Amino acid sequence: MAVRTVPDAQRVVVVGAGLAGLSAALHLRGAGRDVTVLERGDAVGGRVGVHTGPGYEIDNGATVLTMPELIDDALAAVGADASTLHPPLHTTRLSPAYHARFADGSTLDVHSDPDSMVAEITRVCGAEEARRYLTLRRWLADIFDTEFDRFMNANFDSPLDLVSSPAALHDLVKLVRLGGFGRLGKQVNRRIHDPRLRKVFTFQALYAGVTPARALAVYGAIPHMDTSLGVYAVDGGMRTVARAMADAFVRAGGRLQLGAEVTELRFAGDRVCSVHTADGTCYPCDATVLTPDLPVVDALMPSPRFRRTLASPSAVVLHGTVPTAVSSAWQAKHHHVIEFGARWDGTFREITAPRGRGRLMTDPSLLVTRPALSDPDLLLRRNGAEHEPLSVLAPCPNLDSAPLAWDALAGPYSKELLATLDARGYAGITSGFDVDHIDTPATWAAQGMSAGSPFGSAHVFRQTGPFRRRNLDPRHPNVVLAGSGTVPGVGVPTVLLSGRLAAERLGVGRQ
Repeated sequence: MAVRTVPDAQRVVVVGAGLAGLSAALHLRGAGRDVTVLERGDAVGGRVGVHTGPGYEIDNGATVLTMPELIDDALAAVGADASTLHPPLHTTRLSPAYHARFADGSTLDVHSDPDSMVAEITRVCGAEEARRYLTLRRWLADIFDTEFDRFMNANFDSPLDLVSSPAALHDLVKLVRLGGFGRLGKQVNRRIHDPRLRKVFTFQALYAGVTPARALAVYGAIPHMDTSLGVYAVDGGMRTVARAMADAFVRAGGRLQLGAEVTELRFAGDRVCSVHTADGTCYPCDATVLTPDLPVVDALMPSPRFRRTLASPSAVVLHGTVPTAVSSAWQAKHHHVIEFGARWDGTFREITAPRGRGRLMTDPSLLVTRPALSDPDLLLRRNGAEHEPLSVLAPCPNLDSAPLAWDALAGPYSKELLATLDARGYAGITSGFDVDHIDTPATWAAQGMSAGSPFGSAHVFRQTGPFRRRNLDPRHPNVVLAGSGTVPGVGVPTVLLSGRLAAERLGVGRQ
């Protein structure tokens, strides 16, 4: 399938040093392009960056890593060896990927290895449900395998590209036969019966910004990545990924400027010719790759787009440390723990309600992340005692759905969340967890994220695949987009893919 590209783009300015920007920069630099990356912050990473607390660092965004081979792919573009970078990049497959805890007191370890998962489901749900799980696993794999190359890892100029060749039409028909354009919740519910398992295989719809009942079944690719392909821990935390990618880019001859806030794009006719920063520096270019959130991108364009997008739900995230004397008594001793509330469908309705009708979860489902359990080097001494870093994520409505006064609400809501965890078995967390940073929809909005959501545009049908914001602006033929707002969408693997797709728009072929 031939798509439009930008010819003669030798000098490229990439705006943003998140994973999408660094991926694009590495692929472009590997093809010999003259590449400059401009990052407004004082560190790389974007949504996979860092918060600094007293004497320690903690990841400020995504903590779940799947498909690390996409990082290797970007590093390989410049011939980088992950083990020799600064910092070195080393990943370990988690087993289990998640530990799930349910309102009835039962627990389940989510393994990517099929034999281990069958044994665990047999223990918790019975042998018949374990057999059903294998049927579901095969269906999720078929969905992923059918759509990955054709629909996720591909550029589109038009929805007609879906039927532009016999091979494309074949894959589209196969996806239809698999039920890919039905609803994820229904497809999962057909194959497994236990309500606890249904939660495990559909909560990922939140990443796509919709309820399982509304999510297209093509997004079964996300639970497949989470539950079959494996979840990985990164030595030094997820922030190490961006730092290592940045080091590889600079070693390969790329230029990285931190603290460089882009304030203007200048155009010659309909083509960008230079990028300008707040300090007055001008960066001439043949093309630019824009990775910020769409409101920031549109503010830089001479003729902003006014098409309204539906934003995903947001999240409140508590970051800090807890004494290991407290946390060692908790039963949930795993890197990632999902605390499922009982009101599953109701919770999704609360956080995805239409404009002005959203509300905070009345029965919270939470993600608790304890990275030091996989990497003891992250332990620290604080106030004379050993502490571990801890993050607690609570999904919540975005600012369109619920325009709450987060400056006043953040503190009380944090205490409410910790009281919920204390009651669920995290004894001492209310008094022992030193919260050093709270992210809310207000802090995400202050960074330019639409509706205060770090999960980008929701993957409803009109914002999916070729209907999502295109990464090559037809009005400005040398302006390319990357990141969660464009194709293929939200999540660490997808934004890494978006960087490579942006590089392909600039004429870089695949290795």
